[in-house]
Amino acid sequence: MNRRQLGLGAAAAALASASGMAARAQTRDPAAVAFYDTFNDQLARLPTAIQPDVRAFYEMNGWRPVWTPERLRGLRAVAGRAERHGLSQGDFFDFDALASAPAAAEMRTTAAALGYGRVLAEGRVRPETVEDLWEMQKNRVDLPAGLNDALAQNQLVDWFEGLAPTDIGYANLSAGYVRYRRMIRDGRSWPAFRPGPTIEPGMSDPRIPVLIERLVAEGDLAPAAGARPPGMETVYGPELEEAVRGFQVRHGLASDGRIGVGTQRSLSASAEDRARQIALNLERRRWLKRDIAPERIEVNTAAAIMVYWKDGKPVHSNRVIVGSPAHQTPSLEKQFASVVANPPWYVPASIARNEILPRGPAYLASQNMYISNGMVIQRAGPTAALGYVKFELRDSYAIFLHDTPAKSAFSLAMRQRSHGCVRVQDAVEFARLLLSPDPVLLAQFDAAQDARQTRRIQTGREITVRLLYWTAFVDGQGRVAFREDVYGRDDKLAAALGIAVSLPKVVDDGGGRDADDVGP
Repeated sequence: MNRRQLGLGAAAAALASASGMAARAQTRDPAAVAFYDTFNDQLARLPTAIQPDVRAFYEMNGWRPVWTPERLRGLRAVAGRAERHGLSQGDFFDFDALASAPAAAEMRTTAAALGYGRVLAEGRVRPETVEDLWEMQKNRVDLPAGLNDALAQNQLVDWFEGLAPTDIGYANLSAGYVRYRRMIRDGRSWPAFRPGPTIEPGMSDPRIPVLIERLVAEGDLAPAAGARPPGMETVYGPELEEAVRGFQVRHGLASDGRIGVGTQRSLSASAEDRARQIALNLERRRWLKRDIAPERIEVNTAAAIMVYWKDGKPVHSNRVIVGSPAHQTPSLEKQFASVVANPPWYVPASIARNEILPRGPAYLASQNMYISNGMVIQRAGPTAALGYVKFELRDSYAIFLHDTPAKSAFSLAMRQRSHGCVRVQDAVEFARLLLSPDPVLLAQFDAAQDARQTRRIQTGREITVRLLYWTAFVDGQGRVAFREDVYGRDDKLAAALGIAVSLPKVVDDGGGRDADDVGP
């Protein structure tokens, strides 16, 4: 540490000491005086990151100890709810250790409460450390002031529970986590499913009893349906096939009833693995600002699904195609206020250099492309990479939503195969839905489409787009749905949290990205 840093540190200590002495002089409370006399020594024993919050809290309350037996009982109740958030009580609170060190217990209890509150309010890790590009609105809370008010108003439990997200998506996923944990504790999880040859409908296979136990445990098959008549114990019959199709839908697999490589890999995940995967996604949700725009478009890049929300309710959903593992769609929150009918495509330099220009002039001509000022541009048209409409996002690193002429990929289970942009199924009709509140704007869009004319049309309002990565979420039937970690972000987040996960690997059902598909 240099002299300047030492000087700044001494100045800060002097300022803290002066403010503390002033506070000490203003109170005649013996407990406050005694507490302040040992405050700095006790504060120095706490982790550096929590020290500013602890100091701010005690400055706010006049340097008085706060943890009465009644308040400690409330804090124990708070700690008992940690599992609802995919967290372990023991990671934050050790009440036995606190009781054994009464001299330090007051401040250490405050530090534990503020640390736990910070995780509920903002998450345990910084999202930028586990994702290459994460640019969304973070949740921010004044924890010292909130804890002080909660204690003063005797609302400790309610305050802590209000720090975590309170939306139905988080609440339902939280309930799902508790169900999986209870299943594991009660010994109702499933045995390992052994990989092997594909099981076709009507076949007999020795793994069928394990499959039945697996499907019953998660609710894909009713327990009564799992009862097998003599001689049918290993037969893959129609009722079981229907349950497998439901399992496949819940896991984003092709719902064909065939128990092939992809389905077997998803079946191989243990209850512990899935519980931990839910915990990772609860953490991701805690990063986000709680006040969400009532009109918004949310794209789950792990599931390749888009949902349009209006007045705070989901009103429309589409399949989408998102970035491949090599060209991942980032986590972004941006606004857009215009759509472009029949857009030309200004090809990014990296795509032009690596995938288009090496093919020569004949290829450019066949794709209706030309070069202007060193940039490759594709004219609008029925085979143009952006299709018939583009949704322009502001300051989005050239990431946007658009139509596509390559419609067949929407039928695939694994739809992570673009260069990073989001291709929207039935994009023209979706644009019409967004413009429908204003008949004049809708008429302008329809006229441009009829004439195949390039035209930018303002929506008349800002619409928020959120690009999210959720590998566990609750579907429309109230079931926990899972997606395999195609971008490898679960692995990275789990490592940062110190959670061991062993999740199935993705099986590409489309044979990789088409070499002729050079769209964004």
